[in-house]
Formats: sequence, structure tokens, C-alpha cells
Amino acid sequence: MTLSASLGFENRFVDLLPGDKESKNFCRQVFDACYSKVKPTPVADPKVVAYSQEVVELLDLPESWITGKEAAETLGGNRLMPGMDPYAMCYGGHQFGNWAGQLGDGRAINLGERVNSHGQRWVLQLKGSGVTPYSRHADGLAVLRSSVREFLCSEAMYHLGVPTTRALSLVLTGDQVTRDMFYDGNPEREPGAIACRVAPSFVRFGNFEIFAARQDTATLRKLMDFTIREYFPHLVATSKMQADLLSAETYLRWFDEVCRRTAEMVVHWMRVGFVHGVMNTDNMSILGLTIDYGPYGWLEDYDPTWTPNTTDASGRRYCYGQQPQIAMWNCAQLANAIWPVVQREDSLRESLKNYSETFETGWQTMMAGKLGLRKFDVGVDESLVEELLKLLNAIETDMTLFYRQLASLPVESNLDRNRSSEATDTDGELDSMVSHFSVAFYDQRQISISFKSQMGQWFQKYRDRILRDGTDDATRQSTMNRVNPIYVLRNYLAQQAIDKSERGDHSMIYELLDVLRNPYQIQENREIFAEKRPEWARNRAGCSMLSCSS
Repeated sequence: MTLSASLGFENRFVDLLPGDKESKNFCRQVFDACYSKVKPTPVADPKVVAYSQEVVELLDLPESWITGKEAAETLGGNRLMPGMDPYAMCYGGHQFGNWAGQLGDGRAINLGERVNSHGQRWVLQLKGSGVTPYSRHADGLAVLRSSVREFLCSEAMYHLGVPTTRALSLVLTGDQVTRDMFYDGNPEREPGAIACRVAPSFVRFGNFEIFAARQDTATLRKLMDFTIREYFPHLVATSKMQADLLSAETYLRWFDEVCRRTAEMVVHWMRVGFVHGVMNTDNMSILGLTIDYGPYGWLEDYDPTWTPNTTDASGRRYCYGQQPQIAMWNCAQLANAIWPVVQREDSLRESLKNYSETFETGWQTMMAGKLGLRKFDVGVDESLVEELLKLLNAIETDMTLFYRQLASLPVESNLDRNRSSEATDTDGELDSMVSHFSVAFYDQRQISISFKSQMGQWFQKYRDRILRDGTDDATRQSTMNRVNPIYVLRNYLAQQAIDKSERGDHSMIYELLDVLRNPYQIQENREIFAEKRPEWARNRAGCSMLSCSS
């Protein structure tokens, strides 16, 4: 048996759901179909310039394969392996709060499902692999800068413990692609690339919305049944797995779980300071996974109104602080989409309420962990957290570094808790405490006497709260450092890796990939990756805000 023959693939999405009856690949409206079969566009000279060792192992792929020519040809879209039956999915979506109609996989093609030795199914999807019926008159291609960001962030999020799709590889195509990075009428030629994304499924909220909008209840129900049986089998009795129709109660339990998973995902985003940037309903995974790494970004200085998306600069719909509310709004759009099948308004509303409760409970538990508390005490800790977040926003404060510094600050301070705030304004110990956080402050000139006083007052409350828990400093630091990363994919670091890669040096991609494998542990000689944003990166393209072409 050849290596190719031993790496077989399946494709239940294609086998079990209705497909596009038109076989020609051209942009159009596609009706009564969950997908269109389409092959990737061949590229000139594909080369695998980076891959994730963990995903290679997850898929049971031989090391010799991923580093060989066959992998480059397959992951670059030039050849298919046994069992691959490539397709692009049909879906719609709400973009920036407005119904956009049919969208679909405009530059993504699903190759097939790899079943690993544990019986897990993993879909391989090429992003940037050419035109599909859903490309809306675009070229369906991707450039190196966006592909590097997709590849790195997928793996970084996984190692941070955030629910996410994964990334297998990054392939340079050998072609040039024209992109207008700033949408300002100045397009440039850039190196083309393809990222291979991996997930149990890439089904989104928008997959259901398109059929509801078209009043195609038959296809909607088929997709709902398929999704539940394939990806939520625990909701279906074994004896009913092959039944023609599922019950309304099953659909409702499924929707409730989707809401819960979505809430839990967003709690993780808030924990690590991740901002998705484009939370349209077509970018919301039905599995509660972070999907579609476009104009994302990481909070550096804490600002709940910050968005990484230039398109969102005026409205800030998708800013950091709005993410929990937007995710719930998106769940409500999914509820509207499945209404024609379920028709149980009270139950759907109850699940949306459960979203809010899941998020609130998760957020409280998450914040307790970030502060090293045994348990979130609503009566005390809500005001403690609220005051802290106001302090972080009062002056430019690096969110990631602040929590790491807080963990290492002894609660057994020499500050006298009985001293007045006026007396501590000029106290040397207060200066020392504030100085402990200097690594997290972007502009020392912003640290006023008033700010020092407020910070001293907050720390005394925090100190009292920790002492009430009876937690020693070593335990508290260990607890906090398990949930507060020291390394995240800072915007400027990703851009530096892109700059090098565009010059033919892909080493920093691997270096970042390696650092981000252990985001909670201090790594020797890698201090540079834990530094706050340098001043030169404050407003530089790629280091601050990005367009959807990024």
C-alpha cells in the first residue's frame, strides 16, 4: 500500500446532506443545498513553510508525509488524496447587525474528514484555495500575512485553553495575489499562501440562517438533524440515531447546549484579552469554537472599547467589552433561524437566559481565578473587580502583564491598613507597590498622586480579601499563573513574524509557535516575547487595527 492510500479520508457532510445540483464553479445563488462540490485552484509552486506538530499527531499523519512533496501538493490544493471530496459550504449571516443574505465559503474549501486512531473526525479545510460559487466575484485567495496570523492564532488559542479550530499547516503558493490592504485604492501584489484549518466541523450559525431566510424548512431540518446526530450524539438516544426526525425537545436541548458552549468560549476570550473583531453570525461556530481569525487582536493596554477591525472603528460593535452581548445577540439570531422547526418561543427564550447565566457564572469564576480567590463572593468581589477594571482603564495598563505582576506582589505588605489614604499618598511603601507594576504601565507620566492613592486603596481591599480566604502567597501565585498567561500572540509579534516571512525567513513563525506552546510558564531567554507593545508599534499597520483583508 502506498503512503497516499494509507492516508484515507471520508466526508459525511457530503454523503448525508443535499448538495448543489450545478456542477460548474461560478459565483451564483445556491438553493436547496448545504454545499457545492468544488476543487481547489492549482497553484504554481506550493511549499509547506510551517506546520503544527501537535495537529500532525492529532491526525495520525506521518512526519515523513508533512515534510514531503505530497503534503505540499495536497495542502496547496494541487492534488487530492483518497476519499477527499472537496466542497464549499452554503451559509448566510448577519454582518454588523444586518442580514447579508447568502455568504458561504468564498475562499475556503473543505477537503474531507480524517478519522484518527481514537475515532475522532477532523475536517481539513484550505483557506485561500481559490474561487467557489460563494466567492461573490472575489478571487478566493489569501495572502501570506493573513495566513500567518490564522496559523499562529489557531494554535496559540489552543494552548491558552480557549475553544478553537486548529491549524495544520501554512503553505506558500508561489503565486502573487493583489490586495488593497487599507481599502484606500492602492492595491499591491503580495505573496499568496494557504492555511489548512482543522476542526470537527466548520458549521456556523449562518448555515441555519440561510435556509430559514429562504423558508426552506425541509433543508433546515435536515441540517439540524445531521448536526445533532454527528456532533451532539449524546443528545440522541442510541435507538433513535437513525430515526427520520428528531423531537422538538432534542432540538431545544441542542440549542441550549450551543448557547452554553458559546458563553463559555467568550468567557475565555475575556480572560486572555482576545478580541475577535468580526463576530458576524457567519463567524460563529455551532460547536462553540473560535473560528475565522481575520482582523483579531489582543488587548495590550486595557480598553474595553478597543476593536482591532478598521471596519468597526466608528461603531465599535465588536469591541472587547461588547463581545458577551454580541454573542448572545448572535444566539438569538440562531434561535430565529431554527424557529420554523422548533416553534417553542418560551423554551428558546429560556436558553438565551441560560446563556446569560452561564456567562455570568463563568465570568465570576474566571475573575476569581485571575485574582487568586477561592470563590467569587458577589457581595464583595463585584465592587472589587469593578474598581480594578476602572484602575486598569484609567491609565494605559498592559492587561497581561498587570495580572502576572499582581500574582507576584506579596499581600503581606508593609502598608498599614489603618493609615488614611491621604497619609499613603507619599508613603514610600506605596511608591514601591506602584513601582512593582511599572512594567505594565505604558506611560509613567500618567501615574498621578490621585492614581497612586486609588491603587493603594484598592490593594488594601484586595489584601484584606486574600487574607480572609487564608491563602498564602505561593498558592495564590500558582493559582493566578495558571489562568493569567505571560505569553500571548501580541499584535506586533505576529507582524514581526510576517515581515520576516515575507523576506523568506520563516523562523520566527516557528519560534512564536514554540513559545506559545507554554503560555503560562516563564521560559528562559524568551523575555522579549513577554514585553509590552513597543512605542513604534502603537499605530503601525498590522500592530494595531487591521482590515478584513488582513
